[in-house]
Amino acid sequence: MADGSSKPNVLICGGVNTYSRALAAFLVPLEGEPLVSHLRIVDKYSVVPATTYLGAEFPKVLAKPQVDYKQANLTVPSIVHSIFDPPEGKGPYDYVFDLTGEVRHDRTEMILINTTCNVARMLGQEAAERKVKAYVRFTLPFYETTSKGTHDEKDDPKPDGTIGIWWHETLRMLAAIEDLNLVILRVGFVYGPYVEFGDITSAITVGSVYGYLKKPMKSVWSPGKNPTNTLHVEDLAGAAWASAQWIARLGRKEADILAGESIIFRNDKSKVSQVEGMPPHDKKLIAPLFNLVDDSNSTLLSVGQTVTSFFGTTFDFFNLGERTMYKISTSIMLADGHK
Repeated sequence: MADGSSKPNVLICGGVNTYSRALAAFLVPLEGEPLVSHLRIVDKYSVVPATTYLGAEFPKVLAKPQVDYKQANLTVPSIVHSIFDPPEGKGPYDYVFDLTGEVRHDRTEMILINTTCNVARMLGQEAAERKVKAYVRFTLPFYETTSKGTHDEKDDPKPDGTIGIWWHETLRMLAAIEDLNLVILRVGFVYGPYVEFGDITSAITVGSVYGYLKKPMKSVWSPGKNPTNTLHVEDLAGAAWASAQWIARLGRKEADILAGESIIFRNDKSKVSQVEGMPPHDKKLIAPLFNLVDDSNSTLLSVGQTVTSFFGTTFDFFNLGERTMYKISTSIMLADGHK
């Protein structure tokens, strides 16, 4: 490393409201030797005072001498440039973990382009210019899945809605950046200590309410397989670290040969001329990509049964008539909302 240390300097961008806190705790544990020489975390949230949920452990991680937190607006190009400048006496950043991106489904397309695609593209370009050894991009499970089986890395799942389209487009933008030592981690439904984001946390919360009411928790979805592949947040952190070490050793060209997958165009062709940095729809783009899930082969049913078992209740499904009424009611409410 540039500062003579045998440990890398690491930059985590975004994700304080999702998984960056667990990654930081993995890299700089409360007990034991840190894996890094210096860790900088950058996000839009304030940590003192806290403007998002931090949990009990993260503030203690932030107090470690190896850790530097910066509250910053990563949609501003000059700020993106500045966060790559390490503190005085520290060498350049070796690894970048990109957990940026809007996670709310109610955001408009313009917001998603600005806060998901543009932010990641600027970070990726800066990382390439700085010759960062590893750039690990997390992409969340904003894809449609079928009840017919699992998806491997070569499959091309359909993005789920507007948020899925632009999270997927972000991968194409990053894959198109020359000399970016990119690894894409396509993660499942993450759960674990202090994780308050995502479907599993929602299921736990709802399950606890039904347990208190002594009533079964029911789903409006049919009782098909409905893959709901899960991942513990500590496994996510360990895999991210292993991925960074892997590509830092190999470089992008060799990594593409070993694990490169085509990132297929899944957007409106007219958007190419409208969105800065968007590669042509017919450009073949390849990047190292790994699906990241555990071995449980979880489904909607198994997750529901596991969650409710902790709260003394059961998991069930609404019948066909009830599901039909729900869909009709939802359609009417959506139609009224667009008037």
